[in-house]
Amino acid sequence: MNGKTSIRGVIKGFLSTPSFFGIPRINFILFIATSFTTYLINGPSYAICIMTILLAHEMGHFIMCQKYRVDATWPFFLPVPLPPFGTFGAVIKMKGRIPDKRALFDIGAAGPIGGLIFAIPITIIGLSLSEVLPIPRDSTSYLGLGEPILFSFFAKMMVGEVAEGFDIVLNPIAFAGWAGLFVTALNLLPIGQLDGGHIIYALLGKYSGIVYKAGIGAFCIFTLFVYPGWIIFAVMLLLFGFKHPPPADPFTQLDFKRKCIGVLMLIVFLLCFTPIPLKV
Repeated sequence: MNGKTSIRGVIKGFLSTPSFFGIPRINFILFIATSFTTYLINGPSYAICIMTILLAHEMGHFIMCQKYRVDATWPFFLPVPLPPFGTFGAVIKMKGRIPDKRALFDIGAAGPIGGLIFAIPITIIGLSLSEVLPIPRDSTSYLGLGEPILFSFFAKMMVGEVAEGFDIVLNPIAFAGWAGLFVTALNLLPIGQLDGGHIIYALLGKYSGIVYKAGIGAFCIFTLFVYPGWIIFAVMLLLFGFKHPPPADPFTQLDFKRKCIGVLMLIVFLLCFTPIPLKV
């Protein structure tokens, strides 16, 4: 048996195996592909950190689905071999009906909480490894990042005030943390079937539609007049963001603890959201 035959046999065996440790082959392949594209774009430390944040986020949803016996897929990672992130994130698909508002809330909130548990320390560690350098005079290749409130707080804590004409050049780990906060905020938009939409529906029930319409309207106005870079996401919200399917039991109300966590999640959204993420 030569080397080529051996490698070919391994690949053939891999492609013919329907699952690994109970995880379907396609999910496993997409995870490997996304690990590669994130590595390709920003190196190994970034790839490890962003994949950890995304995996923690989606596994938060998945574990809660298992708890409430809601049929759901394993996470599908979305590889994109293009900057700045090397990925479009990850998703799970819920195929079963959610039993009640408490289950809906727990499933929606578990993802952002899981992601933040890793995104916050990754951000702090990454900022401690970052450098403050002069902004280049030739700014054609300079890409500035908008800073959400939470990221700015950590930057001042770890780096201090940055003089005019200088900027923080993010270590790849810090960039993974920034991306983690960015993804968390997008998912917490209180619209449709995003995580924030799940939370708002669990809190407000049928009145959540008012929040969805107001949120989509405000987002589209901002896109048209302030930052056109959101146009694709705005179109997706217009197509899919107005409705939320009710749980099997739409009447059971949230307890006080969940209501407090729901308000906290809306505050987290405001702290993590970056209205203008990229400054070219």
